[in-house]
Amino acid sequence: MTNAPEPLEGAPLIAPSSTDHPLYEQVVEACRTVYDPEIPVNIYELGLIYTVDINAENEVDIKMSLTAPGCPVAGEMPGWVADAVEPLAGVKQVSVELVWEPPWGMDMMSDEARLELGFM
Repeated sequence: MTNAPEPLEGAPLIAPSSTDHPLYEQVVEACRTVYDPEIPVNIYELGLIYTVDINAENEVDIKMSLTAPGCPVAGEMPGWVADAVEPLAGVKQVSVELVWEPPWGMDMMSDEARLELGFM
């Protein structure tokens, strides 16, 4: 029986994004156009977009979570994100994966989201 390798101690739970890629800001802006229907704040400000990884071929790999696994739009939201990002000029293809680790928490929201939702 083989066990899955343990993550390296000190490795981030959320992989870093390709913030230095020329398409990064446009991809983030596209993510900001997607809203959870139950919350009047976009999913980027909610902290649901964990990683935006863009490779040299302009293939975009997005890891995202939801506020709760039982979210009624769980099956649809990754498609909404892909539909928002795919039309961007230069994007070759988009892959959106739902992840549950680390679990989403209110501490992942931006200050703008907290203000909008009355937590500040």
